[in-house]
Amino acid sequence: MTGVFITLEGGDGVGKSTQSALLRGWLEEEGHEVVVTREPGGSDLGVEIREIVLHRRGHIAPRAEALLYAADRAHHVETVVRPALERGAVVLQDRYLDSSVAYQGAGRVLDAAEIRDLSLWAAQGLLPDLTVLLDLDQAAARVRLDAARTRFDRLEAERADFHGRVRQ
Repeated sequence: MTGVFITLEGGDGVGKSTQSALLRGWLEEEGHEVVVTREPGGSDLGVEIREIVLHRRGHIAPRAEALLYAADRAHHVETVVRPALERGAVVLQDRYLDSSVAYQGAGRVLDAAEIRDLSLWAAQGLLPDLTVLLDLDQAAARVRLDAARTRFDRLEAERADFHGRVRQ
């Protein structure tokens, strides 16, 4: 692969979308093809999976949630990320493997090594060339989310202890 794969990681409300947009603008000014994508939801199938994992009412078992994210990742890497990298594009992605380890591993209290192994298997071992980790105090991030949204998704609506585990 000749492209560059950059992922942006961090909790909800830390500014991943803002930083991605700024980086995209700079890279395009420098003449690069840039593909901006996200997980979940970076493909047609991913949009449907995103709706289930983030907006479905009711309980989703933690292992089922992890498998849904892995299914999205497998399809997304094969249909969006790898083709873009093979064309030589820069792929800027909002969330990837580290988010699964944080949210499903720490947040849902599943085994982090199992989540990482599942994620690597789904991604056929594809790792980013660079991961940018953005961090912000939990209270400040919540203020940003409250100001920006009227409706929270399933993960954003989790209690503070969940978000504390994810941030660690």
